[in-house]
Amino acid sequence: MLLIRTALVMLALTMFPPVPVYGATVLTFSSAIAGPTTMKWMPAATAAMETELVSRHGEGQRARIHRGLEQVADYWRARDGDRAIFEGFVRANFASDQATLDTTFERFEFLLEKLYGHANEISLAMSRQTDLDLGPILPMDRISAAYSVADHFREDFFANKLAFTVLLNFPITTLEQRLAEGESWSRRQWAEARLALRYARRLPTEVQQAVSQAGAEADQYIADYNIYMHHLVDDNGKRLFPPGLRLLSHWNLRDEIKADYSDPEAGLAKQRTIQRVMERIVDQSIPQVVINNPHVDWDPFSNKVTPAAVSDTDAQVPLDLQAAEAPEPDTRYRIWLNNFHAEQQVDRYSPSAPTHIARVFDEGREISEGQAEAMFRQILASPLLGRVAEVVEKRLGRPLEPFDIWYVGFRPRGAYTEEELNAITRGRYPTPQAYDADIPRMLGALGFPADRAREIAAQITVDPARGSGHAWPLGMHGAQSHLRTRVGADGMDYKGYNIAVHEMGHNVEQVISLEEVDHYLLRGVPNTAFTEALAFVFQDRDLELLGLADADEESRALMVLDSFWGGAEITAVALVDMRAWRWMYEHPEATPAQFREAVLQIAKDVWNESFGPVTGVRDVTLLAVYSHMISNRLYIPNYAIGQMIAAQIEGHITRADALGVEFERMCRTGNVTPDMWMKAATGDPVGPQALLRATQRALEALGGL
Repeated sequence: MLLIRTALVMLALTMFPPVPVYGATVLTFSSAIAGPTTMKWMPAATAAMETELVSRHGEGQRARIHRGLEQVADYWRARDGDRAIFEGFVRANFASDQATLDTTFERFEFLLEKLYGHANEISLAMSRQTDLDLGPILPMDRISAAYSVADHFREDFFANKLAFTVLLNFPITTLEQRLAEGESWSRRQWAEARLALRYARRLPTEVQQAVSQAGAEADQYIADYNIYMHHLVDDNGKRLFPPGLRLLSHWNLRDEIKADYSDPEAGLAKQRTIQRVMERIVDQSIPQVVINNPHVDWDPFSNKVTPAAVSDTDAQVPLDLQAAEAPEPDTRYRIWLNNFHAEQQVDRYSPSAPTHIARVFDEGREISEGQAEAMFRQILASPLLGRVAEVVEKRLGRPLEPFDIWYVGFRPRGAYTEEELNAITRGRYPTPQAYDADIPRMLGALGFPADRAREIAAQITVDPARGSGHAWPLGMHGAQSHLRTRVGADGMDYKGYNIAVHEMGHNVEQVISLEEVDHYLLRGVPNTAFTEALAFVFQDRDLELLGLADADEESRALMVLDSFWGGAEITAVALVDMRAWRWMYEHPEATPAQFREAVLQIAKDVWNESFGPVTGVRDVTLLAVYSHMISNRLYIPNYAIGQMIAAQIEGHITRADALGVEFERMCRTGNVTPDMWMKAATGDPVGPQALLRATQRALEALGGL
């Protein structure tokens, strides 16, 4: 997962009631935070300044002058100064000739790279202890990780009027303009558009901090949500999982289900057990004491908790330990609501995108919510879902069960047991440094020329993650992109390796789309769905990089079915995430308990519309187990869109037969609209058609087997 970190500064603790680390109360906000107001003198001042500037610089500048004055007026507050200060600022800072405009743009681009690039390095250092597996976390480490030096940068630029210089001279564009006109713009015009959009919203520092506070607490809650699997027992006390196995929800739990398809003896029992664990996490009937605790045994079917009969940890048993069955007190839903309430504070300062939903889709992804949902429905309503489900059932030799949404038997790794894969990856990568040293070889195997493989690898650093893996991007030229994945004392297991290959895709994209893009303001890709799609291209080849996969025609067809089945699963999860956010906006005063019941019903509804008909099982809640929902605020649709984009990219790369070269060419396009990027990459706009066509062809190639 691409990490997008928000954090809190210490000032927030004096402005908002303190919230326990794991969200035992719903976050509240000061009622003094109000929306923006317009100065009464502003209309007369802007009219006067327009007349003055046009007389000075000519009628040909009127449109630019009018637009710039309107943009500055929209964001000017009483604290920015009176009419005289406003007029003096406009006279001094309007760039009336192209040379001055060019110099202004170039200096902003230089300054922003230095400012945000170094801020990124500071954030990396401040969260080092909480993000990396470097020993116990002290209370000070949580405070350090929650601090964000960049939280106030935007408001600082308004206060010192650098932001107003941008607004006076460069246009804020709408999504409609970018979609309709963007293909005719120059690269410089696109960079100017991205510059102005940075200041299209003005948030008070306390609102920025509220968002960061909620996000930091959610990150910490999820990072510590582990289940000690050896301590899951049945009513006879039988243990299905090996000692020391600690799995993070939901990532590692889901991946264990995937791994258990290769266990013919105990795999099915393990999968059913994990499904019950997930269901209890979602409905919050999970006993609080079993979370991240190796000192109790738990039967997830009866929900009975007892003191641990065996020990698989060096940690001392707490003297006050009580093996109680009291459930987690809706913490999951309190944390989620805290994020929602934080975003509500942003709403009042965002008239063009007045909800987090609108900001994420229209501004962040530049794909509307309606367009995204329509694409998702095309996947889930396709008769191909039923046909692929029949193939899964036939290959399993039994009726489908709910956890089979994570079936991985199409992938070549189905021929290997988890133990065999773990032995291979642990032997090859005993430390993060071993994986780091192997990156040039892996990039070469993916088709990057040897010199480019070495250059790109030199800007990637591998770190041992405390939680699930993520990729931390570089923020300026010459910096490092950080790959984080879990590495145990006995080396990197297959789950960690699989995540590492995915994150490596992010890292490579991050390096190319900053170092090789012509404007710093156009670095990156259109949205996070694209970087997820590019990461999927790497992840799908993880076994090839180990020398275990045979990329023949049948294998490629099976991989397409794997992509479709996995794409359908994450698409359904995305719909749950989207409907949950709609529900919160419709019920802003909801309690955590009310929200829990709503999410459970939403998950059942989406299941019944998608996987229910093809599995024959109704009212399943598994689609709500994803931890991203709690800590990453409508991030999951990126994965669903990313699967579609990945199919388009994969199809093009397969035809071109030059993954590394084409991957780099695509990443050089930078941050333009999704359809522009995709047309430049593959010739077609973003959509599910490539995935659907590929699935149809794969079924035909396999003869429906």
